[in-house]
Amino acid sequence: MSRSWYSAKIADFRYSSVEQIIGELAQNSTFADLPTQKIAWKKEIVILRNALNGLNGWLHLEFDIPRMGRRIDAVLLLNGLIIAIEFKIEAMHYLSADIDQAYDYALDLKYFHEASHNATIVPLLVATKAPSIQRIELRSHNRIQGLFEPIYTNENDIGFALQRILESVHAEHFDEAAWGVSPYRPTPTIIEAARALYAGHEVAEISRSDAGAINLGQTSDELFRIIDRTRDRNEKAICFVTGVPGAGKTLVGLNIATRYKDDKSDLYSVFLSGNKPLVDILREALARDSIEREKLRTGKTLKKGEARARVKAFIQNVHHFRDDCLKNEGQAPVEHVALFDEAQRAWNKEQTVKFMRQKKGIPDFDASEPEYLISCMDRRDDWSLIVCLVGGGQEINTGEAGISEWIEALRENYPDWHLYISPVLTDSEYDAENVLDSINNRTNVHYLNDLHLAVSMRSFRAENVSKFVKTVLDCEVENARTLYQELQENYPIVLTRNLEQAKTWLKEHASGSERYGMIVSSQAERLKPYAIDVRFTDEPCQMVSRW
Repeated sequence: MSRSWYSAKIADFRYSSVEQIIGELAQNSTFADLPTQKIAWKKEIVILRNALNGLNGWLHLEFDIPRMGRRIDAVLLLNGLIIAIEFKIEAMHYLSADIDQAYDYALDLKYFHEASHNATIVPLLVATKAPSIQRIELRSHNRIQGLFEPIYTNENDIGFALQRILESVHAEHFDEAAWGVSPYRPTPTIIEAARALYAGHEVAEISRSDAGAINLGQTSDELFRIIDRTRDRNEKAICFVTGVPGAGKTLVGLNIATRYKDDKSDLYSVFLSGNKPLVDILREALARDSIEREKLRTGKTLKKGEARARVKAFIQNVHHFRDDCLKNEGQAPVEHVALFDEAQRAWNKEQTVKFMRQKKGIPDFDASEPEYLISCMDRRDDWSLIVCLVGGGQEINTGEAGISEWIEALRENYPDWHLYISPVLTDSEYDAENVLDSINNRTNVHYLNDLHLAVSMRSFRAENVSKFVKTVLDCEVENARTLYQELQENYPIVLTRNLEQAKTWLKEHASGSERYGMIVSSQAERLKPYAIDVRFTDEPCQMVSRW
């Protein structure tokens, strides 16, 4: 199935009526049929029909970019070139934000659209009423082969711009007819992924599926099967999902939570995290996205408070969930499925008892955080399921218990619960071998390979970054050197002690609206002379900035 709302050979496009083309666009549109959109389409069609006179190739209109939740206005396939066009109807200036938008589309195709990986791509901005550009120069990207920097033109000069591109850039031909149905394998940011899932997309649609990787869809499907089995048998169960850094554990949790976000469903789920900035940012992003989609779908404006309330119900801070259970002691939570992100960072008994005594005024509290959270879900008299999303070796703060605390609590107090365990949980970095050995003879313990995510999805250019970092931390010099050689071309790693040099390097290497920033230690107060004050805190949603 084509990703564009309209696609045709250029010759067919030029001889089709404007009404026919708009009709096909409107029929395939997933949004409200707004008159302003039809007006814009008509102007774009007229401009393109004039500009493409005498050219042969393919045209795609409204090409879907699933990772970004947007569509490219037009994509031209000419002489082995891919030209991604962003129209700004009636625009009188070439704005940097519009240029970056065209650049972002080209980058996205290069990175994630399978048929575009090895192709030559030129981004083109058409600001229809902007001044003419007397000289058009094409400059290739400084580090990405086959990608050119954006050029821009107006409605009168677009034909000249296209001729200039065709004269200046020579590329190998590819199957233009098959290009539009080629797989799209994006690696989203966690916010982009959450927005796509909230809008009803499947996890397989927004993630890559490389050969050799354990697909996110497989892990999600395994969890869905366990949920159905636990419900059908009226059981209590817990799952331990492991994964290398950046493999998509949080994404798997969000996939389930967004699938079962209806509190009236018997599969109602909640995503819980102790990472307050992550919770706050996800809630804000999904609330804003909900408002935008409602307006596009119905033309009506959803109140922000209502949008936030919808999201708040199924993405919660784990401590708020815990406190709500304390407040309603003995009462079962409404959720059947609770997904705990970074479950290994839950508090041990000593830290939990200390907190409850000092902060909550509960002197007789006598449980670790994992034990208490299990007890909350155990209150249900029908069925319940806990999904623990586990990272290895990430218990970094005082009192963080590790995953063994969860298993210990189940062994001692909840022998009837079923355990579905990633086999990788036996590795030394999870520090759970001994407690796992003590329960392996139980019939309700199940090891499932699909509960482990083996390949990092965080970087589309370097899946082996996490392996490189591990070899460095483990002082495996030769292995680290080998992995670095494999990484450096596509995933540059540089070292400097000069902050200005670091800033300059990042600015020179960023393309389009690619973001960059700095991570520093919370104890790095010596950076204050550089206007980096680690003591400053603010709401995460207000801290979006760029050098």
